[in-house]
Amino acid sequence: MTRRTDWAEYDALPTADRGRAGERAYDDAVDGEAGHDVEAGDGAVDGPRRGGRSRGGAGPRGRRRRSGFGDPPGAAQDDGPPDSPRAERGESSGDPAERARNICLRLLTGTPRTRKQLADALRKREIPDDVAEEVLSRFEEVGLINDSAFADAWVESRHHGRGLARRALARELRTKGVDSTVIDEAVGQLDSEQEEETARDLVARKLRSTRGLDRDKRLRRLAGMLARKGYPEGMALRVVRQALEEEGEDTEDLGFAE
Repeated sequence: MTRRTDWAEYDALPTADRGRAGERAYDDAVDGEAGHDVEAGDGAVDGPRRGGRSRGGAGPRGRRRRSGFGDPPGAAQDDGPPDSPRAERGESSGDPAERARNICLRLLTGTPRTRKQLADALRKREIPDDVAEEVLSRFEEVGLINDSAFADAWVESRHHGRGLARRALARELRTKGVDSTVIDEAVGQLDSEQEEETARDLVARKLRSTRGLDRDKRLRRLAGMLARKGYPEGMALRVVRQALEEEGEDTEDLGFAE
C-alpha cells in the first residue's frame, strides 16, 4: 500500500532529525523495501518526537533553530553548512543530480519549501536546469515538495499567529512562487466572517495603546494596522468605528456607513 508524506508528522520531528528522515524517505521511495512501493513519510514517522532525544544522543537543545512560518525574512540560513556528512559529500560530488538532491534535502530540513524556492536555490548553485527539473519532479512525486500543503499550512499559521487577512496571505504566497490556483484554494479556507472576527481581536488588543490620543488619530492608527495586514478598507473602518463607539467616542461625523 502506498503512503504519502504526513506533513504533520514530518514537521513534528526535531530539526536535527528532519534531514535524515528526508534522506530515508527519498531513498525508500526510489529503491523500495522488500519489494514494496514505499513513498515518503515511512522514514519520518519512526523518528523521535519534538521534545525527545535523537538516537545520536543530541536532543533539540543546543542546535540553532531554523526559521518557521512566523519568522522574519532572512532568519533561515539557507547557505549554511550541510546538516549531515552525506549532504556534505553530495555538495562536493561531481554528479549534479546528487548535488541537487542533497541541496534540497538540506533546505527542507529547517522548514517546508515551495518548488520555486528550491529551484531558485539550485539555480544559485549553478545546477543545470534539466537536472534541477528532474530532481524537483522526483521530490514532488515522493511528497517531499508539496506546494498545496505548504500553502494550507502557511494560511493556518500566518492568519492565527499574525492575524493576516486573505489579501496579505495571497501576496506572501505569490512571492514564494505558489501557483495562483493553489493560492485561491488555500486562502479560501478563510471567509469574511472569520476575517472580521480576527480584525476585531486585533483592534481590541491595540486599542488600549491608543487611549489618550484624539479620535481621528486613533482611527488612523488602528485602521492603518488592519490595512497593513491585508484587511479591506471598508471592513477596517467599520471594525475600528465600532470599537471606538464602545469606548464612548462619538463617530457620527466620520462620514462612512456601517
